[in-house]
Amino acid sequence: MKTVEIYTDGACSGNPGPGGWGAILRYNGIEKELSGGEAQTTNNRMELTGVIAALSALKEPCAVELYSDSKYVIDALEKGWAVSWREKGWKKADKKPALNPDLWEKLLELTEKHEMRYHWVKGHADNEFNNRCDKMAVTERDRFS
Repeated sequence: MKTVEIYTDGACSGNPGPGGWGAILRYNGIEKELSGGEAQTTNNRMELTGVIAALSALKEPCAVELYSDSKYVIDALEKGWAVSWREKGWKKADKKPALNPDLWEKLLELTEKHEMRYHWVKGHADNEFNNRCDKMAVTERDRFS
């Protein structure tokens, strides 16, 4: 099984407002960059969309090392919150609706195809790939501003 590193980031101005996301996939010395955006969205939707786009680009099951500065994404996946929300009909432990169930459903389907390991990285710090993803996300966001 191939091991792929994925770095993702999202950006939004106004929250909701114009947003963008960026992703870098790394395998065996090869890098692929992906990015996109929306005119009206939220930061969390952009964080999720970046991970979805990156995982969707994989053509076979892989061992994935996912790096993100989004606690929302990393904690919900690593701690099993998103699976629990789905099992409870997209309700959180406090009985309130889980946000972004459409994106979480897609993301959970994708993560189930791969062997996933999750890594939270501090945003706007010294991680070269997270910083590159942030630049791509901001560039995409600014196209809609």
